[in-house]
Formats: sequence, C-alpha cells, structure tokens
Amino acid sequence: MEWLLTPGPVRLHPKAQEALARPQLHHRTEPARALFLKARALLREAFGTEGEVLILTGSGTLAMEALVLNLFAPGERVLVPVYGKFSERFAEIAQAHGLAVERLDYPYGAVPRPEDVAREGFRGLLLVHSETSTGALVDLPALARAFKAANPEGLVGADMVTSLLVRPVALEAFGVDAAVSGSQKGLMCPPGLGFVALSPRALEALRPRGYYLDLSRERKAQGEGESAWTPAIGLVGAVAAVLEEVMPHLEAHLALKAWQNDLLYGVGEELGLKAVPAVRSPAVAAFYLPEGVPYRAVKEAFAQRGAVIAGGQGPLKGRIFRLSLMGHYDRYEALGVAALFKEAFADILPAS
Repeated sequence: MEWLLTPGPVRLHPKAQEALARPQLHHRTEPARALFLKARALLREAFGTEGEVLILTGSGTLAMEALVLNLFAPGERVLVPVYGKFSERFAEIAQAHGLAVERLDYPYGAVPRPEDVAREGFRGLLLVHSETSTGALVDLPALARAFKAANPEGLVGADMVTSLLVRPVALEAFGVDAAVSGSQKGLMCPPGLGFVALSPRALEALRPRGYYLDLSRERKAQGEGESAWTPAIGLVGAVAAVLEEVMPHLEAHLALKAWQNDLLYGVGEELGLKAVPAVRSPAVAAFYLPEGVPYRAVKEAFAQRGAVIAGGQGPLKGRIFRLSLMGHYDRYEALGVAALFKEAFADILPAS
C-alpha cells in the first residue's frame, strides 16, 4: 500500500471510492439533480453559511478566480497579504483581472496581524486561511474584523482549500463574505471540483462577469439541481457521500485531524527538525531540511517505505519538506506514519 502523505491530492475516503464505483449518471436526470442538491446542502453546512455554495468543475484555483471575477470590478482596490504560494496566487489572480492590488508581503511561514489589514480605502481583502505551502494558519475572524472596521462596505474573500473539513470554519460567524475550496483536500475526494461559498452579503454583491465562471448563471442553474455546464457528476456523488458520513461526527473528525498533525510535529521535534510556520495549520506539517540534507534524500527515504511526500514551493523550494494526514487515516494508521517518519530519518541522520 502506498502512503499518500501529500497535502493534496490526498488518500481517498472509502465512501468516495464507493461512490466513484457506481454507474455513470447523466447530469440532466432526476437522480443527478437530487444528488447535486444534496451535495450543495451538505456543503452549505460544512462551510457554515446561510448563503449558498456553488459547485464548479475545475480546481480550487478555478474557484479562486470565480470569486475574484464575480465580486470585484477592474480598478477596485483590494488588499492581499502574501505569506505563501497560495496567497501569492490570490494576488496574481486579482492582478490578472485588473484589480488595483496592494500587497502586504511577509516571509513565507509568517502570518499577517489584524493591525496590518486595518487600512481604509479598500473594496476587498483576500486571505488564505490555511497556507498549504508553509503549513501556516491565519486568524481569519480577527483579520476580517479589523479590515471591516476600517472598510465597513468591504468584502472579505478567503481560500479555505485546506481548512474545510480540517478545522472549524463558518463564513458569517468569521466575518467572511465568500470562500473557496476544492474536492481533493479535506473532503478526501479526487481532484476535479471547486466550490465557491457565498454569504447572503456576497450574494447581494454578485456582478455577472465572464462566461464559464459567471456565478449568477451558475446560481440559477444550480438552484434547480443542475450546473450551467457539464459537471463532474461522479465527483459530486463522491463529495456528497463523504459529507454525509463526516458531518454528523464533524467535531470528532476535526479533533482527529488536529491530533494527527500534532503527532507529526511531535516526531519532527523529537528528531530536532525546525517547523516552518509561525502558527500551525492542522492540514500539513512543514519542516526545514536539516543542514546539508537535500530534499531528494528525504523524498527517497520516504519513497523506499512506500510513502509520497511534498517539497517546498516558491522561495522554500529545496529548503523544506511537507507531510499531511489530511486524507483518510485513522488513529492507528497515523501512528504507523509516525513510525515510518522516524525510520526514514534514522537512515537520513544516523546516530553518531
């Protein structure tokens, strides 16, 4: 068995595998419509919103672009703290659509503070909740409050790609107006679906733009259980199956994810490894490479034991490695991964 320890794609949930093994549905039939509506209702519960969640066929990046395109107009000022590869991506998407982007740059691994975003004159704030490239977690409610105190009419958009079903999230309670995620992270399904969650406030602010990514068009179609375009209906079924299993036990599931990630950091500390993030997300454990040890050596040590890990991105490429138990792992399997981690480093850093 291969141990998929990457922060996406992740090890699939058995309910997702069962759903994907079912016969192909045609997306313009009543069974497909019922499935689509079920998935949307469960996603609304998972995002903690009284608004709506739209399902898009594409990646989390597609959902990020849809959020930017439909909530902001060219020339509007948006504040984008950049503290990792995915917050960098948010800034690049906003720039590509003609927004006036003001970046707040931080070292990778650091996180923005509320006082940093309490600046007037902005239409929006774009944040990554769980910055997968560094393992960092931001205080989303505190940042949203600080920004809106300075910009009462402003909109807060959040990337929840690796926080959904990994730690507690709630749009309106957090002060977040719109958020995105994807199928291949905490939802434990294959890649292929992006989600845009829209609070009631964001729904009022929608501005139809684009063609494939026109969320007003999607909202109309999805209210009837369809997508405006051909959806990956098999993946929709997988998402619905996983959420139906996990949501009744969400608190225990989130506690398990937190415990599993703490377990990985505990092993790292025991091995003398330095953690990357200033504030740790439960989605991924990120460590600096020991001095003189190249990433390929760490990757190979894990590969010899049937495990796949991830390296660094952007300025951290070649400097760190990342492990994640975001996929479907129980407590005993997590303990097995911890033992594998120790064994791999016994080869890399033999006792002197």
